[in-house]
Formats: sequence, C-alpha cells, structure tokens
Amino acid sequence: MRLTASILALTTAMSFGGAALAQDKNVKIGVLTDMAGLYADVGGVGSTAAAQMAIEDSGLAAKGWKIDVVSADHQNKPDIGVNISRQWADQDKVDGIFDVLTSSVALAVAGVAKDKNLVYMNSGAAASDLTNSACTPNTVHWTYDTYLLANGTGKAVTKAGGDTWFFLTADYAFGAALERDTTAVVVANGGKIVGGVKHPLSNSDFSSFLLQAQASKAKIIGLANAGGDTTNAIKQAAEFGITAGGQKLAALLMFASDAHALTPKLAGGLQLTATFYWDLNDNTRAFAKRFSERMKNKQMPTMVQAGVYASVTHYLKTLVDMGGNPHDGAKVVARMKEIPTDDPLFGKGLIQANGRKIHPGYLFEVKSPAESKGEWDLYKLIATIPAEEAFTPLAQSTCSLLKK
Repeated sequence: MRLTASILALTTAMSFGGAALAQDKNVKIGVLTDMAGLYADVGGVGSTAAAQMAIEDSGLAAKGWKIDVVSADHQNKPDIGVNISRQWADQDKVDGIFDVLTSSVALAVAGVAKDKNLVYMNSGAAASDLTNSACTPNTVHWTYDTYLLANGTGKAVTKAGGDTWFFLTADYAFGAALERDTTAVVVANGGKIVGGVKHPLSNSDFSSFLLQAQASKAKIIGLANAGGDTTNAIKQAAEFGITAGGQKLAALLMFASDAHALTPKLAGGLQLTATFYWDLNDNTRAFAKRFSERMKNKQMPTMVQAGVYASVTHYLKTLVDMGGNPHDGAKVVARMKEIPTDDPLFGKGLIQANGRKIHPGYLFEVKSPAESKGEWDLYKLIATIPAEEAFTPLAQSTCSLLKK
C-alpha cells in the first residue's frame, strides 16, 4: 500500500509538473542586429521596435503572458555574435534569437542556436545556405535569400539584354552566396560572366573596383553587396560616369532605406527584388505608419524589420497553440512548420521542412524623380514572383533534414 501511495504521489507530481510546464507563459526574445554599422538602418533599433510591436499586437500581456525583449549589436562580426548568443542562452535565458543581419554572423549563430536548443528565426541575412548545407532543426529563414534575389533581379536584367556581367562582391559569406546564385541564373538564361572583384565589408572607396568593372566592358555591373556598400558603390559609379558611358548597375540587394539614402535622382531606374515594401497594400501602409511614428528619423520599415515583426508574430502564435512555452527550440520550430503562417505584412504562407519560409517575392523598379510623389515614395511594382517559384525548390535543397 505504501508503494502504491508513493507511485500515485509521484505520478501526481509529474502530472502537475507537466501541466505547469505546458502553461509556462514566460518568454524572452533576443534581437541580434547591427546597431551602428552599415546595416543599422536596415535592422538596428527598427528591428527591436518591430519585435515590440508584434508583442503588443499579440495581446498576450492581457492574457497573463510575460514577454521580454533584449537586443544587442553583433557589429557584423561572427565571434561577437556567437559570444552574445551563448551568453543569452547560458545566463540570460533567452528563448529565441531574431533578425541577425550579415550572413557570416547568421551562419555562426545558427550553430549556437542548435547547440543551445534555441529558436532561431533569421530575417536579416541573405545566404541561402541557411536552409541548405547549414540548415538545422532550430532555424527558420524568414524574409528573403540569395536564391530569390538572383532569380528576381538577375533573371530580369539578363532577359532584358544584360547578357554580360562583372561582379563587385562583398568579401564574406553573403557576397559569395549572392554571386554564386546569380551566376547560375545568368548562365542559365544565356548570359556570361566576364569578371569580378571582391571588396572588403563596409568599404568606403570603390574607385579601383569600379575602374576594373569599367574596363571589363560588361553590360551589367552586378553589385553583390548591401547597405552602405551598395549606396557607396552607386554614388561613386555616378561620379565616374560609368552609367553615363552605357554600362548598367544591377543592385542585387537593395533596401528601402538604401533607395531613400540615394534618392530617386541616383537610384531611379534600378531594379531590385524584395518580399516587402511599405506601400504595397493597405496592411503594409498601416504597419508602416505606426512603425514610422516610433522611429526618431521617421523612416519607413525595411523588409528585414517587417520580417522581424512577422516572425515574432508566428512564434508567439505557435507558443499559444502549444499551450505555453516549452523552452525547447527544436520542438517549437517543428510545430511552427506544421502551422500555416498568416500575418498582415507577408500574407499567408508556410515554413518548409528545411526551415525556409515561403511567400511571394516582388520585382520593383526605383521611381524616377518625376514619378516619386514624396520622400518615401520609392518603388513601382514590375512583377510578382509566386511563392512557389520564389525560393529554392525542395527537390534542389541540400538540407540534411530532408528525406531523400
């Protein structure tokens, strides 16, 4: 009888313990981003604001949930990103890491998230490797990637007659991935790569690189870089008279903050691929208005910041669906893949088995000064890329999570 009573007591305790775990409503979100470097306007404080907006819009605080946000600057350095991630996991009890601009940092943090069993929702980096060779059970790649950029801008420019390319490539994981994926698309569409040069991250002087591009006589100078590197290259190309001489620039990754910094005078006519634009529809405009009101510089959101909002939204919906926070990253991500995504910024979608979030892409063109009706009236829509065509087909994915 004593043995039976002991077993009953243990079973009861385990049941209550399981119920308490299932009903745990404490969540800690970490926004790891570039706060002061060349991508600060792309993510930065705007990404933290987007995460806070998602939490507020969830309405979970009124239902007894306690959701905290911490943020940190990885300075675009993988070692710093890794150290912050480990501290968040070991000391600060962060449940999920969001944003993580800069592919070299993003790939390094993916390993930490797997080791520490955190949720890792990347909305900032571009390297398609995150859902291919570097995929993990803990990673979701939300906003865009190099496959999308190549098959959007690269294909459109090549088909329009830009059949010879020279690359100016940022010398780190993102640049290499973007050049690789764009090269494949250019060649597949009858184009040819005539040369290329790599430049340091956060470069200020593009003169020698642009002179090499000019000397190549390539019809298209492909900018496989982003943020401040892209804007600096475009400004200096204008100073060198490169576009006036007949060569065209292809900005393979451009954000709204970049186009705004350049103004339509310098950026007008450039085509780009994105998955979000603030003026796309009523939902994006409503979000952008609220976002802008929170920002000191009153900027409109980039697709990275929109991706933070949407990924946090889906994360919180998943925790509610699970009945609480299990503090088990792989388990939460597995459930995320089972629940269709639906948010006001990206619409309906899904997360594939390799962690790739699927939604439409858009080919935009930067408006000319005559077409632009205001400071942030930057893009006109050229074409929509259906969700099923926007990202790497699962049959081509090299992710080890997929059953071949």
